[in-house]
Amino acid sequence: MAKKDNMIADTIDSGHLPRHIAIIMDGNGRWAQKRLMPRTMGHRAGMATLKKVVQACDDLKIPFLTVFAFSTENWKRPLTEVDYLMNLLVEFLHKELDELHRNNVQIHVMGNYLMIPRECQLEIKKALEKTRNNNGLVFNIALNYGSRQEIIDTVKLIAGKAIRKEIETEDIDEGFFSQLLYTREMPDPDLLIRTAGEMRISNFMLWQIAYAEIVVCDTLWPDFSLDDLTRAIKEYQSRDRRFGGLNQ
Repeated sequence: MAKKDNMIADTIDSGHLPRHIAIIMDGNGRWAQKRLMPRTMGHRAGMATLKKVVQACDDLKIPFLTVFAFSTENWKRPLTEVDYLMNLLVEFLHKELDELHRNNVQIHVMGNYLMIPRECQLEIKKALEKTRNNNGLVFNIALNYGSRQEIIDTVKLIAGKAIRKEIETEDIDEGFFSQLLYTREMPDPDLLIRTAGEMRISNFMLWQIAYAEIVVCDTLWPDFSLDDLTRAIKEYQSRDRRFGGLNQ
């Protein structure tokens, strides 16, 4: 981080950091349109922002970071844009993998990435394998992901276990259900950040964010800075998290 960024980060209470930050990265297209550029250039600028945010979370010792990279609904976009996004993912992993590995970052992918182009699958598998034993920041990429589909997949797993008599009805509780989700080895997000001012969840981690603190900022994702990340974390730290109860 630059000296100024360190000064800003120093204002965060390091003893009260979120264990898991989830981000809905929104506004790439609008960023490009404001500059009379193709939407694809917004996605490229957003990739540069993602690199900075991953580095910042690693520097701050945030254990888990999940980003919404491509939803199950994004297939409705023009084919040229979808192809560009997939190629951009390959480029990001190809360029950044060695540095992420050196920094002890462990890459995870949640969602049905076996439905995306083969070149992307191969790059993902390479990244997963190379970083699987790292024990630093867990960088979780939601790719071809939809929370409703995740919940349906989990229900199917439970139904299969019940049909095979592996479980009893009484075995099914919140903890059991959580351990069959895509995020089974991760804590639920403490902080959900959405950029570009949209007040929607957009089918993202519906089960996991039940008690997350939600921070929406007007900044378009390509312009999202360490200042914005710091403000979001400070906002999280100012919240009174009661989880449905009352503080005594």
